[in-house]
Amino acid sequence: MMNITKKIWNRLGHLRPTQTIALGFLIVILTGSLILSLPISAVNGQATNYLDALFTATTSVCVTGLTVVSTADHWSIFGQAVILLLIQIGGFGVVTIAICGMVAFHRRIGLKNRMLIQAAYGWDSMYGVMGLIRKIIIGTMFVEVIGALCYMPVLVGRDGLRGIWESVFLSISAFCNAGMDIMGNNSLVDFVGNYWVNIVTMILIILGGLGFLVWWEALRLIQERKKAKRSWRATWHKVSLHTKIVLTTTLVCLISGMVIVFLCEYHNPDTLGNMSLPQKLLASLFQSVTTRTAGFFTISQKAMGDAASLFCMLLMLIGGSPGGTAGGVKTVTVAMLFFAVTAAIKGRDETRVFHRSISDNNVKKGLSIILLSLSIWFVMTILLTIFEDGNFMSICYETMSAIGTVGLSKDFTGTLHSAGKCVIILMMYLGRIGPITMAAAFLTKGKGDDSTHLPEEKIMIG
Repeated sequence: MMNITKKIWNRLGHLRPTQTIALGFLIVILTGSLILSLPISAVNGQATNYLDALFTATTSVCVTGLTVVSTADHWSIFGQAVILLLIQIGGFGVVTIAICGMVAFHRRIGLKNRMLIQAAYGWDSMYGVMGLIRKIIIGTMFVEVIGALCYMPVLVGRDGLRGIWESVFLSISAFCNAGMDIMGNNSLVDFVGNYWVNIVTMILIILGGLGFLVWWEALRLIQERKKAKRSWRATWHKVSLHTKIVLTTTLVCLISGMVIVFLCEYHNPDTLGNMSLPQKLLASLFQSVTTRTAGFFTISQKAMGDAASLFCMLLMLIGGSPGGTAGGVKTVTVAMLFFAVTAAIKGRDETRVFHRSISDNNVKKGLSIILLSLSIWFVMTILLTIFEDGNFMSICYETMSAIGTVGLSKDFTGTLHSAGKCVIILMMYLGRIGPITMAAAFLTKGKGDDSTHLPEEKIMIG
């Protein structure tokens, strides 16, 4: 028995960082599913169907938000606490939680573990990774506590002491871009006209989706600006290319999404049609923010027209930014490819962004991530169409929501049969680890014929 255990640990020790991350997420999901299937996790005191428990554990760890049973009504306080813990693990990342455990037990953080952190967050250096982990933990807890305190006046006033638990759950879920709540079965529709709840939720979603590295650079530059008394223009020149692309692309996505939803749904009586102009603008902005992998909604997703739904699917695909809690192929990837196409149209040999050039190797990696994600979405959409009966747009919306770890649905998730649930479970898992593991894998230099240059020959394209 000792020999078998030793062999297993030796085998695990030889896993690449990307494989370790994927296996870590899988282990947490399976463990969570077993706990959620226990009678103590359900309100009625009966064991939950394992597939439903597995679906809930997957959507929690993958911070997606698609649910086949009511989070508010089906699960007991214990079950909800388990779900919240899974969401927090998914938001932090399995690697971060594991490293924190090692630090708590005074275990040495070796080179392999530092490589894991580097792979998980897309960090381009192993220097200062432990400081990064501490900042992530402290920053996350601080924002989530502030978020919960902001929700409490509204939710405690509405639901009494239970509002405290609802506030904590909602704050963590919003920051982690999980899209799950325990206030009912209609997400935040009841708060569509509540400016405070909408604004707090949007801030939490955006902060979680920006990426931890962007946070710290922004805070550092603001402090330096005060000390050096620089202008904002001079400070902007000090911002790294990564942060510039993240902030610019995020702003473009938010504004364009708001405008498209506002214009397409302005007269739709089932979404924005019966609201006042300020409420229409607020609901449109919230829809734009939440499609970037958050999963909350204040207007009916099922009632949205095809034009708005299609644009929302594009935002789902883009998602948030690297190193944050959001999913998708990431803002930086999409922006980089946009500028690569622009360079090709203009006949340039290099991709230029903000007076800097991006290597062709990065462009190839970004293109690979997008094509792989779209390929998975395409294949899984076909499978779901075979297994399930439903409107095609609803199916496409569901699968894009799953691969982008968004959590929005046109009331389709609850109708899934066993085969359909398995498809969505797989998509949520691939959506959570896919961009991370694919990007990390591409960053690993290959061996063998990389140094070999074959004869070049032109082909016809276009």
